[in-house]
Amino acid sequence: MTTQAQQDMLAKVKNEVGFIAALDQSGGSTPKALKLYGVEESAYSNDEEMFTCVHQMRTRIMTSPAFTGERVMGAILFENTLDRDVEGLSSAHYLWQQKNVVPFLKVDKGLEDEANGVQLMKPIAGLDELLTKANAQDVFGTKMRSVVKLANKVGVDAIIAQQFVVAKQILAAGLVPIIEPEVDINSPEKAPAEALLKAALLIELDALSDDQHVMLKLTLPESVNFYKECIEHPKVIKVVALSGGYSREVANQRLSENKGMIASFSRALTEGVSFQQSDEAFNATLNDAIEGIYQASNT
Repeated sequence: MTTQAQQDMLAKVKNEVGFIAALDQSGGSTPKALKLYGVEESAYSNDEEMFTCVHQMRTRIMTSPAFTGERVMGAILFENTLDRDVEGLSSAHYLWQQKNVVPFLKVDKGLEDEANGVQLMKPIAGLDELLTKANAQDVFGTKMRSVVKLANKVGVDAIIAQQFVVAKQILAAGLVPIIEPEVDINSPEKAPAEALLKAALLIELDALSDDQHVMLKLTLPESVNFYKECIEHPKVIKVVALSGGYSREVANQRLSENKGMIASFSRALTEGVSFQQSDEAFNATLNDAIEGIYQASNT
């Protein structure tokens, strides 16, 4: 990436108000995302057709007049989307050059089975090649997700250790990692799990060198402003929130109570839009969603 583009993107993420659209449903979650959009599984017969359907959905979102860098600071893409074009440009170039939206890339390959109350990331084969591809398309950063189910210190420490090992590989490639250790909103131990998570995060953040800066993507916490130390940490560019299965109304309400945290919503962003809508209705619905999430992020 040209250093100028990277500096411009960094300045936008650091200083401007807005939120990150998570448009990165991958193979496992794509059928569900399409179904919510009104496209049944009978509409496609293989993965290639399925990914074409979901790219059409994402293209409709990205090209909507409601979707611009004035309110949408960034967007997270799935690798399959990175490989496709929008209006004659690669998806990442379209986002930045036409919409002033900072592109991020989901790099994880899914989750391991649960152990010690958590799900670690599967090994990310070919990560260096993927980061090279991302750099070639002027992608600013990456995102990788693991999941905390229970307040198990061994498990939580393992998740954070794994996230930071991979984050350093991403930093070395010149990209900014979004570290996403999601706490399951349905966990019976959500608050104590968050306490373990924050403690482990702060230890790793303190250990980063002066030139290493990361972003965090965290579940909306049980205690208001719980992640204040993370938001204010000198090694953290931004803390973004995942909706995690909360409805948009609940997610926005929780987000608005947490100062300095911005949204990175997926399902909550696209709630209410559908394949069957006219462009006018689609754009109006999307505009309402973007405005609500933008206002909740601006606190």
